[in-house]
Amino acid sequence: MILSRTGNITVITQERATIIELVANVVEKYAQIKNDNIIVNLFSVKEIETNAINDFLLLSNKHKAAHKSFVIVTDKIAIDDAPEELSIVPTLQEAHDIIEMEDIERDLGF
Repeated sequence: MILSRTGNITVITQERATIIELVANVVEKYAQIKNDNIIVNLFSVKEIETNAINDFLLLSNKHKAAHKSFVIVTDKIAIDDAPEELSIVPTLQEAHDIIEMEDIERDLGF
C-alpha cells in the first residue's frame, strides 16, 4: 500500500495485497489519514468482485460521518452493482472532482 498526500487528499494505491488485506492496512493506518479526504486507487487490481469492494463500506461510512470524502477508483466493477453509499468512479480525475464537489457542499452546509 502506497500513501501519497497532496493538500487535504490522501491517495491510497494498492500494490499487491488483496482487497481484504488492503482494507485491513487502511484501518491500521487510519489514524494518520482520518483528517484527509481519501481516494483508494484500485487500478492495479486486475479483477474485483463486488463483494470485495463492499469491505470498504464500513470504513467509508465512518469517514463520511466525519464529514470527509472517501472515493474508490476502479473501472473493474459496475457502479450500479455496488452499494449506493460507496463513491466509485473510473478515473483519478473524477475522484478529485467528487471531492471538490463534496467540499463545496460541506462548505454550503449540505
